[in-house]
Amino acid sequence: MAAAAKVFHPPLSDLAVQNLCAGGVGHDDLAEVSLPPRTPIPRELMDDLGTGLDTGDVGENAELFKQLMALEKELDLLECEQEDVRIEIADLLPMVRLMEAEHEYQQETKCGGALIVGHVVEVVDKGHAVVTTSARPFAFCVPVLGDVDRALLKPSANVALSMSNLAVVQVLPADSGWTVPLVKATERPSVTYADVVGCDEQKREVLEAVELPLTHPELFARAGVEAPRGVLLHGPPGTGKTMLAKAVAHHTSAAFIRVSGSEFVNRHPGEGPRMVREVFQAARDNAPAIIFFDEVDAIAAARTDSDDASAADREVYRVLLELLAQMDGFDQCPDVRVIMATNRADALDPALLRPGRLDRRVEFPLPGRAQKRRLFQACTAGMPLDGGVDLEDLVARHEEMSAADIDAVCREAGMRAVRDRRCVVTREDFEEGYHAVAKHIDRGADQFAFYSL
Repeated sequence: MAAAAKVFHPPLSDLAVQNLCAGGVGHDDLAEVSLPPRTPIPRELMDDLGTGLDTGDVGENAELFKQLMALEKELDLLECEQEDVRIEIADLLPMVRLMEAEHEYQQETKCGGALIVGHVVEVVDKGHAVVTTSARPFAFCVPVLGDVDRALLKPSANVALSMSNLAVVQVLPADSGWTVPLVKATERPSVTYADVVGCDEQKREVLEAVELPLTHPELFARAGVEAPRGVLLHGPPGTGKTMLAKAVAHHTSAAFIRVSGSEFVNRHPGEGPRMVREVFQAARDNAPAIIFFDEVDAIAAARTDSDDASAADREVYRVLLELLAQMDGFDQCPDVRVIMATNRADALDPALLRPGRLDRRVEFPLPGRAQKRRLFQACTAGMPLDGGVDLEDLVARHEEMSAADIDAVCREAGMRAVRDRRCVVTREDFEEGYHAVAKHIDRGADQFAFYSL
């Protein structure tokens, strides 16, 4: 009997793989492609052949032995070819997945499907990247479509992801996500230092610690001292902390960056610290610059050693650690000043309050009688007052009224004149306005005790 003809299996082409996928053969099916199982040889035949081999006399089994040897050689060849096919299929599977992702993206774009904005954590290779999204607290290793510019695909880049499989379909511009809120010259607040009434001492301390090092650094060099790196504005609500920061932004010629502590929380892991780095990097790139952190207690609360801290608490701790590192790190820029404002100075982490980070602490207490008089005069400067209005009587009434409360009293009095269509504001208007505000500010003696360090 003649030996069976040898069968040659050519390598699978890209078109063949596409046809297999189009015909319903999935990745798992491709991985399982194999030749028919080997037919076992009867044990009796093997025994006879073995006996013949041992004795040197194959006899009538000689022809069967030749066929067996030929089949064994052909089987070895087929097994080698089968292994080559499996290796080629494994090499083609990433290409198949990429083609499927591109096909799904084309179908989505035809239907006007939306894309997800993601963030690149790491580029694995030319065809894969690790990304995160704000909607999911996990990182994903996803394919990258062939037409994506690899030169722009870098860690921290913003990308557009497919809704179906999160494949990277496009690298977005750097300003498509969260950007550092750099206040432009045309967007500077209109508040001036003259508008911040009753805070003369606070204005002097802020000017010395923030503006003077940027405008006249030679004064500090001559005195042989290092200018303060940061200033903490703390005190009860409505005492003028944010208003003074607006005045600094109005008068300074340096770049001004204003951020709120709440912007760095409630994001997926790693996003908050990255934003802190971007804020300080933007300040260094635009130096001289001033960074104003409003409501900083949202990210700078005192750390605890509790083991039951939630994932959100741990993320806030990471933001705080990045903030501490940026304020006195190795790449600290001498032309960057930091202003932080909070109503809860007692809740801040001690590491933030140490010298070298927040060197100066400026307290904004509730105004005394002299400051209240100046505040009432400033708030009523543009109001047509009736002759019976006695501002001094209002000044002497309540000792725990903030600057915002005084402004609210004057505004309420003016609103009552508008309601009655009158051209002047009377004493009765101020009485009603005062009582409308005072009923909401009837505070206890120690209600503001925790606002002071």
